[in-house]
Amino acid sequence: MIQIKELSHHFELGKKGQKTILPVLKGITMEVGKGEIVSVVGKSGSGKSTLLNLISGFIRPTEGEIRIDSELVSDLSEAKFADFRLEHIGFIFQSFQLIPSMTAYQNIELPLTLKGEDEKKRKEIVNRILEKVGLEDFQDHYPSELSGGQQQRVSIARALVLEPTLILADEPTGSLDSETEAEILEIIQKLNRELGITFLIITHDEEVAQIGNRTISIKDGRIMEGVTAV
Repeated sequence: MIQIKELSHHFELGKKGQKTILPVLKGITMEVGKGEIVSVVGKSGSGKSTLLNLISGFIRPTEGEIRIDSELVSDLSEAKFADFRLEHIGFIFQSFQLIPSMTAYQNIELPLTLKGEDEKKRKEIVNRILEKVGLEDFQDHYPSELSGGQQQRVSIARALVLEPTLILADEPTGSLDSETEAEILEIIQKLNRELGITFLIITHDEEVAQIGNRTISIKDGRIMEGVTAV
């Protein structure tokens, strides 16, 4: 599903002629198999969020390559990567990233609208996904009218509507209490089990990491030897 080879990235700080190079990732090589849940753990500043942004195509690597579904995505143009994301990748964010002026239904429907699906098909898909995440009774509510757990369910539903093969989750329970966290993690495991969706979860929470088939630990921009668990 994901193959990463000798991936490195640095940021350039300062003005031209006075730039400082800040290395973030240093020769990362890793794989995520189809249908796996893989957790990437590390402290703040370890490079795990940069790794997620590179896999997402929001930034380009300094060196190395990234393949998703055998596609060399690290060589894609910004426009082509945007199309690839729409077809293959769903996202779950810690801050939910919902549009406040849209209802739960409309937030979930949005990717289908952007893709150009007709209204009848959009309605069919959204209603099916609402049922899958247990939000049938809340579809007309705005984000401000929903609890944190319900907002994250909307976020998960939105990630599902285009039937991605891969979902990237950035601290998906970071804003939730422990009881709601458990509910969201159960939904992730259910989607993985029933739909075969591959999940890559970025987290600093060991309890969240434990739902994965494997845990990859990053420290100072490198994968730690001997701590990739099955």
